[in-house]
Amino acid sequence: MLDMTVSSSPSDPVLYEISRGVATITLNRPEARNALSDELVDLLGSYLERANAEGSVRCIVLTNTGNTFCAGADLSATKPGVAGQVGQETRTFIDVFRLIMHGPKPVVGRIDGHAMGGGLGLAAACDISIMRSDAKMGFTEVRLGVAPAMISVVCLPKLRRADASELFLTGERISPARAAEAGLINESCEPEEIDARVKHFLDMLVLGGPLALAAAKDIINRVPESPQEEAFMWTAIRSRELFESDEAKAGIAAFRNRTPAPWIPSEAG
Repeated sequence: MLDMTVSSSPSDPVLYEISRGVATITLNRPEARNALSDELVDLLGSYLERANAEGSVRCIVLTNTGNTFCAGADLSATKPGVAGQVGQETRTFIDVFRLIMHGPKPVVGRIDGHAMGGGLGLAAACDISIMRSDAKMGFTEVRLGVAPAMISVVCLPKLRRADASELFLTGERISPARAAEAGLINESCEPEEIDARVKHFLDMLVLGGPLALAAAKDIINRVPESPQEEAFMWTAIRSRELFESDEAKAGIAAFRNRTPAPWIPSEAG
């Protein structure tokens, strides 16, 4: 876990590297404010697939180069709109959301710049998102004559109706502090503190068992959408399965012996 693996060129629209069990995926079109081109979306999906499949990866960090995390749709494209429409052979924006939300690895958003439209959707899709306080976010689609459609599937479950109506209808750019208050991201921090805050969450995440973290993500996604009785039945079965797993047996034994669980990296001690 101490080795670094770099699997991209500095000129690629998305960068990928693994270091100390963390796969860092970096949006790298700063000249285009990391707009969602077909190539960027396809490569982002590819690296999310890879990180979720890599046995050495415990957590994923999604971040950016330049002063904008992601400006949303690529308006310079021949046909502006959401990159990777359903039916194309390349990975779609919907695929990216599914890989972030339903993949087994926790995804931490290091939102180091502005996030508009689809970029705000990416930030909201992450399991935990930290954003620098001097950036702006906004559902700016209506000011272009369109609407926040696909990202609504990700964002509306996090928003009160009043906040959703205000932000979707006005297209107002808001501060990260307001976005955190509305539930779109976890917290806003000073620019110089963003790496420390991301590390804080990564250090806590690796204390959890890999299978348990994947199960927790599944529960977060499934339970709110299920009828109560169905949710009780499913979670009862899932709970029994988890307690009977080898991971849980090892974790409980470590707790009783007051020793670190076997999945905790030695450097996290």
